[in-house]
Amino acid sequence: MTETEGKFDFAIDRGGTFTDVFARLPDGRERVLKLLSHDPQNYKDAPTEGIRRVLEEETGQAFPREQPVETSLIGWIRMGTTVATNALLERQGERTALLVTKGFKDLLHIGTQARPKLFDLEVAVPDVLYEEVIEVDERVVLRQDGCQLPRKEPKRIVTGSTGDSLEVWRELDMQRVEDDLRGVLSRGIHSLAVLLLHSYTWSAHEKAVGSLARRLGFTQVSLSSEVMPMVRAVPRGYTVCADAYLTPKIRQYLKGFTSGFRGGLEGVSVLFMQSDGGLTPMEQFCGSRAVLSGPAGGVVGYAITSYSQTENKPVIGFDMGGTSTDVSRYAGHYEHVFEATTAGVTLQAPQLDINTVAAGGGSRLFFRSGMFVVGPESAGAHPGPACYRKGGPLTVTDANLALGRLLPSYFPRIFGPGEDEPLSSEETMEHFQQLTREINHFLYTNQSQSSANGSTHSNNSRVMSGKSEMSMEEVAMGFIRVANEAMCRPIRALTQAKGHDTSQHVLACFGGAGGQHACAIAQALGMKTVFIHKYSGVLSAYGLALADVVEEVQEPCSLQYNPRSFSELDHRVEQLTQRCTETLRDRGFSSSQITTEVFLHLRYEKTDCALMVTATGYPGNSRSCKSGDFRSAFTKRYLQEFGFTIPDRPIMVDDIRVRGSGKSGIKSVTNTKMGSGILKATTITKCYFEDGYLDTSVYLWEELPCDHNIPGPAIIIDKNSTILVEPSCVAHLTEGGDVCIAVGSDPHCLLGTELNTVQLSIFSHRFMSIAEQMGRVLQRTSISTNIKERLDFSCALFGPDGGLVSNAPHIPVHLGAMQETVQYQIKSIGSIIKEGDVILSNHPCAGGSHLPDLTVITPVFRSGVSGPVFFVASRGHHADIGGITPGSMPPHSTSLQQEGAVFTSFKLVTAGVFQEEAVTEALMAPAQYPDCSGTRNLHDNLSDLRAQVAANQRGSTLVGELIDSYGLAVVQAYMGYIQTNAELAVRDMLKEFARCRQKQTGSLEVEAEDFMDDGTPIRLRVQINENEGSAVFDFTGTGTEVWGNCNAPRAITFSALIYCLRCMVGQDIPLNQGCLTPIKVIIPSGSILQPSQNAAVVGGNVLTSQRVVDVIFRAFEVCSASQGCMNNVTFGSEGSGYYETVAGGAGAGPGWTGRSGVHSHMTNTRITDPEILEKRYPVVLEHFSLRPGSGGAGEYRGGDGVIRKLLFRNKVVLSVLTERRSTRPYGLHGGDCGASGLNQLHRADGRVLNLGAKTSVSLEPGDMFCLYTPGGGGYGEEDKQTAGAGRLLKKRRRFNDNFSERGSVFEYRMAQEGV
Repeated sequence: MTETEGKFDFAIDRGGTFTDVFARLPDGRERVLKLLSHDPQNYKDAPTEGIRRVLEEETGQAFPREQPVETSLIGWIRMGTTVATNALLERQGERTALLVTKGFKDLLHIGTQARPKLFDLEVAVPDVLYEEVIEVDERVVLRQDGCQLPRKEPKRIVTGSTGDSLEVWRELDMQRVEDDLRGVLSRGIHSLAVLLLHSYTWSAHEKAVGSLARRLGFTQVSLSSEVMPMVRAVPRGYTVCADAYLTPKIRQYLKGFTSGFRGGLEGVSVLFMQSDGGLTPMEQFCGSRAVLSGPAGGVVGYAITSYSQTENKPVIGFDMGGTSTDVSRYAGHYEHVFEATTAGVTLQAPQLDINTVAAGGGSRLFFRSGMFVVGPESAGAHPGPACYRKGGPLTVTDANLALGRLLPSYFPRIFGPGEDEPLSSEETMEHFQQLTREINHFLYTNQSQSSANGSTHSNNSRVMSGKSEMSMEEVAMGFIRVANEAMCRPIRALTQAKGHDTSQHVLACFGGAGGQHACAIAQALGMKTVFIHKYSGVLSAYGLALADVVEEVQEPCSLQYNPRSFSELDHRVEQLTQRCTETLRDRGFSSSQITTEVFLHLRYEKTDCALMVTATGYPGNSRSCKSGDFRSAFTKRYLQEFGFTIPDRPIMVDDIRVRGSGKSGIKSVTNTKMGSGILKATTITKCYFEDGYLDTSVYLWEELPCDHNIPGPAIIIDKNSTILVEPSCVAHLTEGGDVCIAVGSDPHCLLGTELNTVQLSIFSHRFMSIAEQMGRVLQRTSISTNIKERLDFSCALFGPDGGLVSNAPHIPVHLGAMQETVQYQIKSIGSIIKEGDVILSNHPCAGGSHLPDLTVITPVFRSGVSGPVFFVASRGHHADIGGITPGSMPPHSTSLQQEGAVFTSFKLVTAGVFQEEAVTEALMAPAQYPDCSGTRNLHDNLSDLRAQVAANQRGSTLVGELIDSYGLAVVQAYMGYIQTNAELAVRDMLKEFARCRQKQTGSLEVEAEDFMDDGTPIRLRVQINENEGSAVFDFTGTGTEVWGNCNAPRAITFSALIYCLRCMVGQDIPLNQGCLTPIKVIIPSGSILQPSQNAAVVGGNVLTSQRVVDVIFRAFEVCSASQGCMNNVTFGSEGSGYYETVAGGAGAGPGWTGRSGVHSHMTNTRITDPEILEKRYPVVLEHFSLRPGSGGAGEYRGGDGVIRKLLFRNKVVLSVLTERRSTRPYGLHGGDCGASGLNQLHRADGRVLNLGAKTSVSLEPGDMFCLYTPGGGGYGEEDKQTAGAGRLLKKRRRFNDNFSERGSVFEYRMAQEGV
């Protein structure tokens, strides 16, 4: 397969709004074309129309629209398309049924059990892709050495593709399956997804079902074992459903596309871009590999054109479109992820790591409680920005237009209702004038209130002493700066997550909107170069022309990487390589055009952090397999990304992957542009910058000579994009006609302590970025599964008074709790804290939540200042710190000493020296108490504590850099302003609630009560001051400290309170000390919410915290109760242990039904995948589904709990720590209560026992634990006559109206919030 000669070649990117066409003409010239993707009045299909126009214009022959296009002149066509993405977003795929192993019909509904948005009480989750579920009574389980299960002999023993042995416990009943499939067909469903447990390694049952379904007439049959044979049933299930759901739509589109050409494009090479950046023949293009088809072309485009042009420096791709911005990285190889979420569906398939954030040209602009906010809401294509003349809102595009950075005279007249008018500066200015008036009114009003209140609210008086009036240009410029900072954060995260220095990258900018922001973003990130290719406006299409045809094959594996397995690995690699090569040869490639690359998916034993590793650059030797020295490649990359290796730990091979490439793309030709010519501006315009309006030269890209520098400020315009060269930057044209910009430093760091509302938003991003970067260091350098893989930690920044400034991530039970810890240290040892000291604390009386959460606190000092100017802290959950049970979370503890090692104000580091001996002694100290042990994993404790110290050091350095840039007084002033911003948002919410409450009841007092299972009441009375927007939360009347461990430290109540306030505010606000400034909290000493110093507290953290939330929401009548429990389940033996929390039903609310099978409120933990659970632990998951009818009835039903049944294969000790077993989650306004939970034990001898809410019990092989979790309460009275119909009508809302993020940065944050 070679470049075609004498014919037209086309590369086409069909986007949601525009279709871009790149054409290589027979004489070698190149053409680009951009047209609307949807224009039904003029043409049926945009790619076909683009091809037709080029052929007609270049040949002079007529190609009538109504006739199929003649193909004799076409060499090849390459396409990227958003057809699959749009079908997924809009839920417009094929009607699909799912066939799954019996007992798991709701597995994909429950998913990971984590909710996507932490503070969204509705728990809006997009619908599953399938319409019906067929449960098939088959079961295959992995064989385990030492299994003691008293069970009949299996039907048969088989060997999987991984080499694992499996037992077939139940064979397929093919007649029953056939009857079920015929029923589905009769209801008009012709697409089938098949997911059977452990089919990734043994697929015979799936293949039998697939053959039957095809014979019966299903037009699309997708088997999970064929679509992506990787372990983990949930993401594999989502992937196979997406394949079945989307592939028919793709075929439908392809059929329509080919029908526009004579002969249906027979004889023409037609290739489509896949999510992994490789092309595949049209016939092989399928749904599960198509979701990133559009943006993948852009990554290939900038990777090939920018990397070599910038001396092989690593490149950040920056593709800013209308709705969002895509960010990615290239450093000589494509960076792939193998599991990512798009439109609420987690796909397990190789995908380029494209990180999408909701900050595009169409992102909407808001001013909320004194804060400039950009997105995530978007104006979309219709109505679009205000300047589009269709009644749209203000957007980033409007801000650029208002500042003179977009010139309407250079835009086509395609706007307005008739799509025949120019961009409207008038409408943009009118909207900005109105918004400016609102902002100035806010500033004036709050300044007046501040003066009137005097010192009533100290923060308020400071924050409102700033500038009282802003110009319209200052407002627009403010939104641009906030948008830029929002786009900087994922770039920092993407690079620093893997140990790279952001400033050492080149920014490759493409897409229609990016050129206006590239210089400013590069300046903010410390980058020195911006590269903009001549085809930047259509780079996704150009990338398709440069791309290779790719064939990938992959299979699972269970081998250790050691000399005993090398021959087996070599044999399997050879087989996969041969398959790849033969497939590419069949597609017309010669051996000289084919290259293959081998990857092994490697991880250290007993960890989950697997890396897909290539041995390129690490040739094979006598101590490796033939394909390369994968051990060296793995350890080097592991060290780079995580900062350490585990030399004595075996390395496991999870998957073997071979990627074959057929070199078929055109060469990226540099058409040398001669240097002669005069640099002459087309016009001079006025643009607004930090220094006000400046004369700005305007150049047409096509007229630029290549031997001149273009100093900023300047604007460079071509047909598809506008580039802004900032005042401190210099642009020049390369010989190839590309724009390269040398980026100068931003001179505008001078800032006073007066409030600048724009800087308020920017500082909010910067403070959060410090906490996020601390978290990245902690995750990289920690060693334990809890911190490195489960991401059970928080990092935070505090002011000199210990007040919280920023916290990341938002783990609910950590919100506000660390502030108590820092402030305790200031009060108790503040006078003796010195530079170089680091404090360790976990005691409940010192702001701790429960003992395994160890908090490490580092003071930040500044030369010339006597005390700390800031504090940074990290809190991590350590898997064991001693006590009476492994894991340090005993269900039956009665004193604090039984729960592990205790630290109040322990100096972990003194004068820069890590106190290893002293902390080791303290961690082993619990052994002095009866039946207790010291820590059972000292090595991990010490490693993770060092990682926490390192994370704090990173935070301290970043704070120092921020102070270097702005000055200490300014940074501390904005710390106060951001805290006050959160305070204002809470005050506004309380005032609004008070107005409504006064109108409805005439009272400004609310109260509520709920009970723990032992009868202990939690009472709350809230008195609200409408004028101030303040409230007193009084827990007087709450029950006394209990004999047991459900006592909740004071910090837990504050965390629950901040969580509830944030939910009730209903919009993003900084979560810091300011949230609690309007709140006075009264907690009686000696109560369950403020127990004595030595009270057991482990259950308070995971159970009582939920009841506090229930009581607050009941008082404010926000929503009905959710399950009110985390359902803590632990089992293990001397050799190993396992811990999980299990989902239940969410409460219904005004306008929504409760979500079923999801975690709520103070936890959001992901659950272990069924296949991983059975692979690593002596257990078989017999059943995991929703618990029908457990949600409370009402106008809006509560969500259902779940049923989870664990069959044990060996002797273990089972511990359960649960609530809502005797009390029921309340309903509101006539809604019924949700069902209470139940913990049952089915003994192997047939006895059935109720275990109660909290217990620890020894189990024998064959015993089964059955967990029935509570449902959520209903909301509103149910209309008995229309109850059934009502439930049908109140179907969950479709996918979010707001833009959905994606990529590894987003997945990381979701994983953190899923702790």
